[in-house]
Amino acid sequence: MLKPLFAGMLALGAVAALAQPVSVIDDHGDTVTLQAPARRVVSVAPHLTELLFAAGGGERIVGTVDYSDHPPQARDIVRVGDSRSLDLEAIAALKPDLVVVWREGNSPRQIDKLRRLGIPMYQSEPRRLDDIGASLLRLGRLLGTEPVARREAQAFAQGLAALRERYAGRAPVRTFYQVWRTPLMTLNDRHMVSDVIRLCGGVNVFGHLDTLVPTLDEEAVLQADPEVILTAAMGATPGTRPVDGLEGWKRFSRLQAVARDNLYAIDGDLLNRPTPRLLQGAARVCEVLDEARAKRR
Repeated sequence: MLKPLFAGMLALGAVAALAQPVSVIDDHGDTVTLQAPARRVVSVAPHLTELLFAAGGGERIVGTVDYSDHPPQARDIVRVGDSRSLDLEAIAALKPDLVVVWREGNSPRQIDKLRRLGIPMYQSEPRRLDDIGASLLRLGRLLGTEPVARREAQAFAQGLAALRERYAGRAPVRTFYQVWRTPLMTLNDRHMVSDVIRLCGGVNVFGHLDTLVPTLDEEAVLQADPEVILTAAMGATPGTRPVDGLEGWKRFSRLQAVARDNLYAIDGDLLNRPTPRLLQGAARVCEVLDEARAKRR
């Protein structure tokens, strides 16, 4: 009788451990406290869905938004709208114990409405490459999947350290990152894409601007005269250049980037989503800037 009794006590202890409150501070500086690790999670941005899977919580996601397509299992999760327009009734019906939102990408009005539902909310807005590992650890704590999240965060940190070591000390390359062509938009140095450019020895020619996503005119780019122009394109692979959105620059032959054929597209999912896959996008950006350096000779 002792063995079954002992086993039962262990099981009760495990349940009690799982029921312990968990608490983290999100990217907005708010404390998020759950009475027990989250079992039903709604993710309202594709990169958050990806992060939750990486942190070991994929099976806990009961609702997500359009374009949540990685890993492949994410495509089977119930949709509750997109990053700009959420179906609040559908979210409430799923009875989540945690909603994970993208502070800059989701509509502030939608976030406020979500908050009124009374569901605990984690706000994500990683700005630097190192923030990705920290996000994994915090989400792992909220999910009760810390061992998985810790392994993924360590693997990401090791890959990032390897890239930093490899590209440290490379000659700077003046770079323009084009978010959109019409209207013409870029990113400043507070955005993670700029952190990637810096990692590879690049200099964002518009990094000094105050707005996170500034709108420009062509004359500003001509005056900055970048050596490389980058953009993101869905499914772009090495060698896919120039692409729609960059072709228009070819009429400005005096631009260094045009004269040296340094117009490049990077797979948007690998560059714009702050997840562990960003290492692949960063590696490609570093290769591109090295190609540009080689053309100086």
